Amino acid sequence: MSDYIDLNGEAQSFGDNDAQREVRANDRQYVFHSWSAQGAINPLPIAKGEGVRFWDYDGNEFLDFSSQLVNLNLGHQHPGLIKAIQEQAGRLATIQPALANDVRGELAKRIVEHSFEGARSVFFTNGGAEAIEYAVRLARQSSGKRKILSRYRSYHGSTGTAITMTGEPRRWANDVIDGEVVHFFGPYAYRSAFWAETPEQEAERALAHLEEQIMLEGPNTIAAIVLETVTGTNGVLVPPAGYLPGVRALCDKYGILMICDEVMVGFGRTGEWFAYQGFGVTPDLVTFAKGVNSGYVPLGGVVISEEIHKAFEDRAFPGGLTYSGHPLACAAGVATFDIFEEEGIMERVRDLGERVVEPRLREFAAKHPSVGEYRGKGLFWALELVLDRETREPLVPFNAGGEAAAPFNAVVAACKKAGLWPFAAGNRLQIAPPLVISEEDLVKGLDIIDEALTVADSYYTGK
Repeated sequence: MSDYIDLNGEAQSFGDNDAQREVRANDRQYVFHSWSAQGAINPLPIAKGEGVRFWDYDGNEFLDFSSQLVNLNLGHQHPGLIKAIQEQAGRLATIQPALANDVRGELAKRIVEHSFEGARSVFFTNGGAEAIEYAVRLARQSSGKRKILSRYRSYHGSTGTAITMTGEPRRWANDVIDGEVVHFFGPYAYRSAFWAETPEQEAERALAHLEEQIMLEGPNTIAAIVLETVTGTNGVLVPPAGYLPGVRALCDKYGILMICDEVMVGFGRTGEWFAYQGFGVTPDLVTFAKGVNSGYVPLGGVVISEEIHKAFEDRAFPGGLTYSGHPLACAAGVATFDIFEEEGIMERVRDLGERVVEPRLREFAAKHPSVGEYRGKGLFWALELVLDRETREPLVPFNAGGEAAAPFNAVVAACKKAGLWPFAAGNRLQIAPPLVISEEDLVKGLDIIDEALTVADSYYTGK
């Protein structure tokens, strides 16, 4: 393995203890980390990334099965993305959003052309949370209504309205920042809130619950229903057949806008440009970020329908961002479309998901009693780990911490010790490698998970 290049452009060797100490010291002394008690963490210093792997300063290699935060769709240091950024930086590094820019316009055009029928334009943001904020603002301003419905077991970002819309524990400490957000239950057949026995029942009863909630909240007060097309961090919950079309029908029936949050699952993660395209629905607004350029330069945005776009033809939209559609970020976004076509990324994702991942996870479920359920699509999957298959008691309690989380932490530690960096959440090992992963590396990572599941099995208490 080659050396890495430091901040001064000088070659350094892995195992450089002085460099590692400096990185760690600066981080602990000066960096304030998200979602963490600052004194309780000790982040691993990373020296280099390449393809589907990254290395620490001791030369330990990790197969990246989380795509960092499920954003690194084209892997570390993709030469096509790096070249696009370098060339754009040499020509025009930045420009304000009030001026037209070639790569910004080209990326917006490509996104619209690959999105839903009736899409008209793109508002660019710096990331996913801002995309959600602006999608909600567009919905409220264009409809004249204020209320937003979003689901439990969801994550939409950590800014004001986005964290209020979030339906999981990270919302709790942030209180209610936006008082016009209402939560509802979405489908989750394995742990059905509706006592459903089949996916068909789950879809039907979840839709009945949503319609009742709409009626009780007042349809004329609701601007939009916001949902992750496929729930991400909270379980890779793929909606059962008929659910998303049913939500669309309810929106049409009651004059409510449908917003699909595609921040995590857009740009190939499920084998489609946008995940909603695999479910036969047409949203009114779509949020994106992460995979649009693999996070090489921060970028997000909202795809806007013709009808909503027209609402601002003769009146100003009240919002904007200094770095909206930043040229370096957009150049990497345009290159992403080219790379997807050149490397056959969509075909790769569908093939590997269907031919390699799903059959292997089926084997895990047969082999390991701790696997209560596996589910997913494309290169986005989850293994739900349990103590008892009959009762479906999770391996660790909901929102577990400290000693209560020890069994799952042991599984994660086994993955890392074997050279795999997993996507771990709750009681689930979630599988989300870069979309450029080879079949050989995919199988290698699944082999490591297979072995780590024996740790989960050791905690199993069922028959």
